[in-house]
Parts: sequence; structure tokens; C-alpha cells
Amino acid sequence: MGKKLPLHDYLHDHLLIGDGAMATQLYQLGVPVGVSFEELCLSNPKLVYEVHASYYAAGARLLETNTFGANRESLSRYNLESRVSRINRAAVAIAREAAQEDAYVVGSIGSIVAGRVLTQPLDGYRDLFEEQATALLHAGVDGLILETFLDLEELLLAIEVVRSLTDLPIIAQLATLEVGRTRDGYTLTEAFKQLKQAGSDVIGLNCRLGPAEVLRSFETTVVPDEVQLSAFPNAGRLGLADGALAYKSSPEYFGESALRLREQGVRLIGGCCGTTPAHVRAIAQALAGLEPLPRSNPQLTPEERQTLAVRSVKQRQRPSIVELVKQRHTVIVELDPPKDLDIESYLEGCRELQKAGADAITLADNSLANVRMSNMALGAIMKSKFGIDPLVHIACRDRNLIGQQSHLMGLHALGIDQVLVVTGDPSRFGDLPGASSVFDVSSFELIRMVKQLNNGYSFAGKPLKQQAQFIVGAAFNPHVRRIEAAVQRLERKVEAGADFVMTQPVYDGETIKLIYEATKHIPIPIFIGIMPLTSWRNAQFLHHEVPGIKLSQEALLRMKRVEKGEAARREGIAMAKELLDIAMKYFHGIYLITPFNYYQMTAELTEYVLEKSLHEEVTAGKAVSS
Repeated sequence: MGKKLPLHDYLHDHLLIGDGAMATQLYQLGVPVGVSFEELCLSNPKLVYEVHASYYAAGARLLETNTFGANRESLSRYNLESRVSRINRAAVAIAREAAQEDAYVVGSIGSIVAGRVLTQPLDGYRDLFEEQATALLHAGVDGLILETFLDLEELLLAIEVVRSLTDLPIIAQLATLEVGRTRDGYTLTEAFKQLKQAGSDVIGLNCRLGPAEVLRSFETTVVPDEVQLSAFPNAGRLGLADGALAYKSSPEYFGESALRLREQGVRLIGGCCGTTPAHVRAIAQALAGLEPLPRSNPQLTPEERQTLAVRSVKQRQRPSIVELVKQRHTVIVELDPPKDLDIESYLEGCRELQKAGADAITLADNSLANVRMSNMALGAIMKSKFGIDPLVHIACRDRNLIGQQSHLMGLHALGIDQVLVVTGDPSRFGDLPGASSVFDVSSFELIRMVKQLNNGYSFAGKPLKQQAQFIVGAAFNPHVRRIEAAVQRLERKVEAGADFVMTQPVYDGETIKLIYEATKHIPIPIFIGIMPLTSWRNAQFLHHEVPGIKLSQEALLRMKRVEKGEAARREGIAMAKELLDIAMKYFHGIYLITPFNYYQMTAELTEYVLEKSLHEEVTAGKAVSS
């Protein structure tokens, strides 16, 4: 190489061989899975040096520091968050020692949220990127490589942070789950354009895909002028071979692929997961003595030039509950699916609630972890047979992400688009305590993912031929010691994309007023929960044994006086009407929960709400006209 040029200048006229996987090699050298590979820069620097030196010996002239996950959040999983600066500085020193004068050392900064769902606004990671980049720059790197970013938005944030700290080259690499598109829905054509505008010097792809799919991504992407390209593919797909997990691509195949990547104008070529010094040696041998080739963009059709596909959206035949509640008092009634195979009495209850004027019937998703009939099946029957609008609950407990998306796609196909996302009670408390609780994601994350379907993308970021149109509800439990904490959780659900709120049942007027004052800044409709009591024992059970429900002392005393039977149910209805008188002053949304399938009780309360609402409208109209 002679006297070493600045990295950006060198890439202008030369091909450059990058290194391969660090974790793969450390694992082969006996480091177990589950430890912090980055921490080895402090506890076992010789081992890290050995990996770097093996890649240099194989022909790599760009070495990445062993700092992919050396940010505060990732290191906190190992109680190492206080060592961010030490680890990053040590990593640079080790890589610099292994590299000769003709090699470049770039500081590796990995995605913080890759493979996970965001749990806070992206901007919350700004300081983490700045802390790591500052340590790497102070240690004397030749540039920074931002790699394995699934989402363009996160990569743009990282570039914004890093570019404000240095003029050194920035290599920005996306990891895509499919050819030609990021997880957050951008085509690579649009993504590369934005990455250039943000200040990247080199733009490319790494991880997730093997050489063939990375190559196809470049073949179908329009790259902006004067952009230098990089590619660090995996060694194919991870799969079982002879009973063990392994990557399939051979070094020889990797060398052949490097030649094809060169034809696409790629100038920096290395490897990611599963690649070894043998793969890097094959790249170096294949490219030896060759010069870079100019980039030739593909000729795309007008449809392919669109940065985001336009997808059709099914139109609702009548207003949603969110649209209705902005105009008048709106009633949602919960009627739990049956625990057996007979649905006749259940459908009879649905018909009675429809006649009473319920705007939607909501069906729980195996509430209290007790097995009930599928709410999707019953919702489809209600909708097709009676024209009733179902609102189905979706619990995080019972389905992994594969099952959740499949379930939601089925709801979309059935035209069921109003859902309530809940965490779900743990399985061990239900009637099948041996069943597992899945909880792949939290309710916050699932709300975001449902709204992602509305944007026309699957949970994995793959484009769909249609956009869903789910109206997503969130649950709110006011029965906590500090309602401020509950409101903060609710604010996070609103931020995640919730369209409306349904509260746990409330049993006193003061709590209704408290909820109003605490949530009046919330910008989406709130449906206040009212569930009539049926007996003294029912009141005791709810108050003492059911999570999220708390009765007032007055409610307990009133039910104790009547104890059980028809008299107790009449008292329960009378108490519910008193609460509705208060609730309707503060909330347009009313959520009635049917106890023990006594749908006659909630039908009567539905009629009460609508009659009272109509009376108020007429009275208000007379006042205006006079």
C-alpha cells in the first residue's frame, strides 16, 4: 500500500479488504456464548489480538475494533455499564497493535435496538451513541463503522450524533431482513439517498443476508452519485449441519461472490457472521491486483422508483367507536366467550345487547388465563350473522410473534379491525396452570407492531400488499397506589400508537373524577369501565382476589345488605346507574362489563346510557333554540 492515504481517499481509487466475524472466531477459540465478547478487551486482550492478527495475515487491511456492543445499554446486561470508555479505548489499542502500517482501524458501533422492538423514543439513545463514539475517537481510530442497523431511522440518528463529533470517514451499514428493504419500511434506494444526505462517506450492507442476497440488493438499488459502497455479508444462512448449527458458504464461494460485488461498484468487501480468516483470504486472493469498477445503477420501472409502495386500504362500512365517541356517548359492552362448545345462549346475549343499542361488543382473550372459545371465531359469527361490530382483545400471553401476526392477519381478512391489546394474566393463575406464558413482547411493543401492519409492513418489516386498518385500544388500571405511574404507562401506550383507552371497572364517583383529572391531557378517547355487582360474594371476590379491581367501602356495604339473588342484582344495577350519572359528565366513552353472562344487566345499562344521552341532547337543543 505504501504510505497510507486517509481512508476516504484510498477508497476513491482502490479496493479494500475488510475483516470477518469477531464473535465467530472467539467462540471457536473457546469463549462461551452468553458472555460479553467486548469485555475480553480488558480481561483477555491477547485473545482479541489473536483474532485481529489472523485477519490481517489473511489479507484484511481494514480491521474493526471489538466494540460492536460496547455501549452503555448492551454492557449493562453484564453489569459493565461503568466500563464503556475503558473497553472502547482498549479495543482500539489491541486492533492497532495487530494492524501493520498499511492497515486501517475503524471503530465499530453496533445498532442498539437491532433484533428488538423499541421501548422508548429513538432520541433516547442519542447519549449512548455519543459516549461510545467519543471514546473510540479519542483512542485514535481511522474512521467509524456503524453496522447491523435494521432500521434506517436509528442509523440516521447515529450518523447525526457521530458526524457532529468528527470529520473522519463514517461507514454506514444497514442489515436487511429481506432483499432491498429496511425493517422500518424504506427501500434501499431511499435509504441510501438519506444516508448520503446525513453525511455518510461509505454506505453498505452487512449481516443477516448472505452474498447472493446482498448482491441482489445492490442490483436492484439506485445508489446516489459519488457514494462509495461496502459489503460485509454473512457466510450464508445459519442452519443445521451434522446436528450442529453452522453457516454454509465456503471460502471459495465467498471469493467468487467478491468478484460479483466488485462488478456492482462495491469497494470495501469483508465478512460478517460465520466468516473466518479463510473467507477473508479467499476475498483477498480473488481481488488481488484488481481495481475498483464504477457503479452502474439498474434501470427501474416507474413502479420500482416509488420509494414506498402504495397499498389499498379496505374502507369501513360504518363509523368506528373512535369516530362515534367524538360525536356522542358511545357504549362498548364486554361479553366473555363461553367456556364450553355451546354458543346459542352467547349469541342470544349478543342479539339482546345489539337491540339495546351497544355500539360494539368486546370479547376478552381467555381472561384470567381461563380457557374460553376463540374470540376471533365468535367475532366473525357475530359480524356475519347479525352485523354486530366486534372488538376483540389480544393478549401478549398466548401467542409468540409468529402466532400474533398470523392472528391479526386473520382478523383483517374477516373485517374485524377494532382490537384491545392487553398483557394478559399469567397462565399459572388459570385453569391450565401447566401451560406456558409466551410474552414475546409487552403491550407497548405489540401496539406498535399492530400499527406497523396499518403502514403495510409485517412485524419483520416485509412489505404487505395491503395496509391493515386496525383501531387499537389500550388498557388502563387506575387502581394503583400512585395513579401518576399508571398515567405514565398510559402515555407510553399512546406514544406507541393507541387510538383509545378502556379502563378497569370503577366502583365510586371519586375515582371517576380522579381518573378524569389525571388523564384529561390524554389526546385519545377514554372508555370508563363499569361492571354491575351481582352479589355480596361477587363483591368480595372482585375486591380481594381479582388483580386491577378495587371496590369502595360504600359499594361493599350496600352489597352486604342484600347479599344475593335478584335483589342483589337490582342493587348492582342501581349502583351502576349512579356511577353512570357521574361518568357521563366526564367521559363520552362507556365500557360496560357483563358479569357471569348476565347480559340482561348490561343491556339495561346500555339502554340507560343511550336514553340519558338522548335526553341531554334534547334538553341542550331546547336551551339553544330558546
